[in-house]
Parts: sequence; C-alpha cells; structure tokens
Amino acid sequence: MTDEELSVGELELEDRASLRRVAGLSTELEDITEVEYRQLRLERVVLVGVWTEGTAEQSAASLAELARLAETAGSEVLEGLVQRRMKPDPATYIGSGKVRELLDIVLATGADTVICDGELSPGQLRQLESKLKVKVVDRTALILDIFAQHARSREGKAQVELAQLQYLIPRLRGWGESLSRQGGGGGGNGGVGLRGPGETKLETDRRRINKRVTKLRREIAAMDTIRVTKRGRRVANEVPSVAIVGYTNAGKSSLLNAITGAGVLVEDALFATLDPTTRRSATPDGRTYTLTDTVGFVRHLPHQLVDAFRSTLDEAADADLLVHVVDGSDPAPEEQVNAVHQVLAEITQRRSDPLPPELIVINKSDAADELSLARLRHVLPRAAVVSARSGAGITELVEAIAERLPRPEVVIEAVVPYTRGELVARVHADGEILTEEHGEHGTRLRAKVHPELAAALKGYAVDTSPA
Repeated sequence: MTDEELSVGELELEDRASLRRVAGLSTELEDITEVEYRQLRLERVVLVGVWTEGTAEQSAASLAELARLAETAGSEVLEGLVQRRMKPDPATYIGSGKVRELLDIVLATGADTVICDGELSPGQLRQLESKLKVKVVDRTALILDIFAQHARSREGKAQVELAQLQYLIPRLRGWGESLSRQGGGGGGNGGVGLRGPGETKLETDRRRINKRVTKLRREIAAMDTIRVTKRGRRVANEVPSVAIVGYTNAGKSSLLNAITGAGVLVEDALFATLDPTTRRSATPDGRTYTLTDTVGFVRHLPHQLVDAFRSTLDEAADADLLVHVVDGSDPAPEEQVNAVHQVLAEITQRRSDPLPPELIVINKSDAADELSLARLRHVLPRAAVVSARSGAGITELVEAIAERLPRPEVVIEAVVPYTRGELVARVHADGEILTEEHGEHGTRLRAKVHPELAAALKGYAVDTSPA
C-alpha cells in the first residue's frame, strides 16, 4: 500500500484489511428434492465489490442490486463480499492478498463464477481468472448477458449483439497454443513464398468480429431508417409524443398499460422491456398523443449499450414530454433518479437539441411506506404520485400529461362540407375545438389546429374580418 493510501483517515484499518460480508444476499435453494435441484441447477456465483466512495449502506445496496442482476441472469448467489479501498487495484481489482482470501471462499462454497461489481480491464479479468481458476464476469458483461436473454425483436437482438462484440474486442485473448498459433498458408511448411508469420488465431477472430460489427451497424442503421420514417409520419400529422423513461423495474410498462390498456408484458424483473412499445392515447379534451415505453436504465449502464441502443434512446430524446417513472418503494429512489439523469445527459452530449421537458412520476405508492412518500414529495415537489397496479392517481397523471403537451397554435374558422368529414375528424383528434355547429352547407368549426392542418382547412375558411 502506498504512503498516499496510508494517509487517508476515512479508510478504517479493519475495512482495508478484510473483505466485508454483506448479509442477506444468499439465494441458495432450500427444501428441494434432488431431482428438482438438478432441473433447476444454475451457475453458483460469489459477488465481489470494491467500496471506494459513499456510505456502507450505498455500497451494500449496489451489491444487492448486483445480486438481483445475477439472479435475473439465472445464477444462484452464494456470497456477497465488499472490500474497502481508495480505488480498485489496477492488477487484480481487489489486491493480491484479497484474491487469496476470495479463492478460499470460492473453494469453500463450490462457486463456479465470480461477478465483480464494476467493469474490469482486460488485464484484471485475465489475472483474476488465472488466480481463481473459475470464470470471472464483471457488471458490464452481466448486464449484456441479461439483455441478450431478453431481446425479442430483430432490432433488439442486433443491438445487443453489437454491444457484446464491442465489449469483447479488447478482451479477446488466447488460451494456450490454440489462439497463438500462426498459419502461413499452404499447409505444413508452406513452401516457397508461403512461409512466414501469417495470421494468428487471435487476429483472425478479431478480424471476423470487426467484420460482424460493421454488418450489424449497417443493419441497425437500416432499421433506424424505418423508425425515423414512422416517427416522421407522426410529426407530420402533428401528433404529440410522450416517452416513458426510468430505472429498470420502476413500473414503466405497468404505467403504459394503466394509461392506454396496451397489454404490454409486465414482469417483476430487471430489464423485462428491451423493445420500445408505442401506443396511442387521448387527453381528457380529446387530443391524440403517443406513449412510448422505453428500455430501463441502471446504475453504470454500459456505454456499449448506450451506443448500440442509440436509435431506441433517441425515441425518448425526440419526444415532446418525458414521463420519468421512479420506484417509490425502492430504499434509495433518489439514486435511481440520478442514474437516469446521467444516462439522459449522455444522450444529450451526442445531440444539438436539448432534452424535452420532464414530468416525474412516483410509482408503486401502494407498496411504499408513508414516511418514504412524504420524503419523496418534499425532494420532488412537482412529481405525480400514482400506483399503476391499483390505478390510484392515474386520472390526475393523465391530466398532468395533457397540461404539458404542446397545444395547437393556429386559430381557424371554417365551414367544412359534410363530404369532407375526415377533416372534421382530424380537428377533433389533433386540434382543440372552440365552437362547432352543424349547418345547411356543412360543419362550422372554430378551432385551434397545427399549421399543417390549418393549411388543409384553408380552402373552407370563413372570412371573419369586419366589413
């Protein structure tokens, strides 16, 4: 340990000297028959975190979230360990001495995988696997694996594969001779003009992966064109859009169902939604708008995913309103809000346009205690409080969304012939009716509409200027 590390008073000696065991993380199966156990046999994992900043409670909460991620990926969590350090060890993440202690725990529990609560460098990954003799996975690879399991659409699968390959490229490494072997071509000694270093297996793999990455980028760009076309059609029709964003498992899909009756998959699991779902809804005064359910965020969302899901995340950035859903029953909802804002800020950095206005919604009010809700109301005074499960507060939320949506800006008065009933229907759907009368020659309307619809009604406009 360096003199700089020894001079820091915040690190207590016992925290630096040992791994902290976090209680309550074990998900070991109990009271189960041998046959059932064999059917349900999962990867047996030990979790390892490095506590560098914040409180002990925050560190334990981060590892508890890692445990939920591991369980979502299909693992059985045996132990959770946290080491107090100023910064992760550059060689082995937790230091060589702690690696030996971790090895004893791996052997004692029979674990076959170690998951680290951070992104490991290629060198750290290689060192840990060499010393522990079991598979080592970091938080980034774990989240990518969950996304790969949950992706359903063609676009979602392509985005996840692209993110996985971008993560894999710098971590490619040879195992023994199989990946370091060189081939000069021509078999055997190669013959005249064919001898030479050739290309290693590792270089071949890297070249193939880069080729696959290029192909995936082209496919995603083509699918993005379709998405842009659909979005452009909505914009041309002046249909306002609302994007639902928030932390994973905050209840975004449940909220979409509660508002629109969409019937979208709702599951108490992390990253249950990867493919955005768009549904139409209407304000209490009859204006049509779209609601889009987007992928959930998480602390330290891998930058590979943010890059791969750029087109999906842009759906939120291009909306007229962001409905930011917060899990009111979570022990640390403010940290969830900060994590979502960090990802949104990363999206903004790539764009010249600012993010749309935000409406924060505290969900799961039926599962939160009154003290936590009172604190959240104080911290987020303009937030709406709802329960998507029970329906409490949904009516007020729909009214709040309607108030924040852009309103039509052109006032027009027109007599629309009965043969052009589709124009009247568009005014009802996309405009704001001020007066409406049915006369001999058609429907007389005075309404606020968008410029594009005003142009369509111009031929039937009534001159209201004084004589």
